[in-house]
Amino acid sequence: RRPPARSPSSRRRSPSSPTSLPSAPGSFHVGGDVHPPRDVSRYVKWPKYIRLQRQKKVMYQRMKTPAMINQFTQTLDKHVATEMFKLLHKYRPEDKKAKKERLLKLAEAKKEGKQEEAPKKPMTLKCGLNHITTLVEQKKAKLVVIAHDVDPIELVIWLPTLCRKMDVPYCIVKGKARLGTLVGLKTATCLALTDVKPEDKKTFSDLVAV
Repeated sequence: RRPPARSPSSRRRSPSSPTSLPSAPGSFHVGGDVHPPRDVSRYVKWPKYIRLQRQKKVMYQRMKTPAMINQFTQTLDKHVATEMFKLLHKYRPEDKKAKKERLLKLAEAKKEGKQEEAPKKPMTLKCGLNHITTLVEQKKAKLVVIAHDVDPIELVIWLPTLCRKMDVPYCIVKGKARLGTLVGLKTATCLALTDVKPEDKKTFSDLVAV
């Protein structure tokens, strides 16, 4: 008997048939095959500042951190920090144009002898570590806001202790860059409020109570 005819689909060559070309293993020597894509980030020589950041983080996780340093990990929660920054935003320092207009009006009022009509200096945020230290020592600061990521931390590690000694309210918030935006700088280690407007006194007292 003749065997039954195969269907056209069965006549196609299978990949494992001896007539198909065998797959050769890749040769990855110099000038050979292209390497398959893979994650090489662990082989990258990272910049020194990134290596220091990572080593510092690992060290803080593995070692028992002193209380003076550990206090900077306990920042305000998100809701309270948002309310705080809303309040601080109202006391941003005046820009050059506003200051020039105020000084011109002040000069005109002095010239005409109308001192009572002269514009007063607005209540603004105070920045600068030395300036804020002086305000705390003189008990003029009503609230001190300290950034949690100051580097080196020794710059501000003593400031919470000074605030407690002088009975000045303080808080630690996330982001020196966020504090810097309030005063027109890239970063700020700390900010201070010396006074608030009457309409903000309730909000301010609520934040201090927290």
